[in-house]
Amino acid sequence: MPLHLPTFLTRLGSAIVFAIIMLAGLLWNEWAFLTLAALIQFLCIRDYHRLMVKINPDKYRPSWIPLTMQLTAFLWLALTYFSKTGERNYMPVLCMFPISIFLIAGLNKKNGWDGAQEVLSGLIYIALPMSLLVYLRMHSILLPLALILMIWTNDTMAYLVGSFIGKTPFSSISPKKTWEGTAGGALLTMGGAALYGYFSPYYNIVDWVVIAACAAIAGTVGDLLESKLKRMANVKDSGTMMPGHGGALDRFDSLLVATPFAFAYVYVFMSPLPLVIF
Repeated sequence: MPLHLPTFLTRLGSAIVFAIIMLAGLLWNEWAFLTLAALIQFLCIRDYHRLMVKINPDKYRPSWIPLTMQLTAFLWLALTYFSKTGERNYMPVLCMFPISIFLIAGLNKKNGWDGAQEVLSGLIYIALPMSLLVYLRMHSILLPLALILMIWTNDTMAYLVGSFIGKTPFSSISPKKTWEGTAGGALLTMGGAALYGYFSPYYNIVDWVVIAACAAIAGTVGDLLESKLKRMANVKDSGTMMPGHGGALDRFDSLLVATPFAFAYVYVFMSPLPLVIF
């Protein structure tokens, strides 16, 4: 696909604006980042619900389900934060179990199971990764910052490489993606991470390269997953919030899938983190 300069400039401008917002939330303090994470979570769940209503209009209702998802997701995120800063690390588990049971039991009888499935799938797909991102921020400001920058780098490099030399379609789910662009984006992102790791006093080259691989590989899977949902819903974008990108779910789809993999590596290989929400 040849480079379309107006589209690229529109995408770049939107990305810069949101990069400024994300950096402000990350660098200000932990409460600012918690607020930012809650906002991203809210917007992504809203887009996700809209897609699910279009995919299964006979099953999902456009009224009470998103409210239930928002309330539960916010509680999940808030409890994750307080359990990390406090001593009672078991509280999110103890609170989320009865809340989830109450939600499932409280849904109406006709479409109760379908509604429960959407609530729980939304929590796993969106709320859980955002909670893990909050954990990474509590552990080190560098980790979520690096992960987000690596995802944006991978997206940009994949777009540029694919525009100039891309010929082989990567997947029928996303026809515009090419193998050349996908591989080029991943290699350039991992190469940049290795260069940073060589000069950085924090962690080592292997750590940064693995996190970059999570951003590039798992992030691409996240993009394909959301593209599949949009195809099933027969829409081009999940929303219209960001010019050139679409909705919040279009912008953060890669982050939602990459975060659990990056968190798992950090938890197992880099330093222990309190794992309290599984």
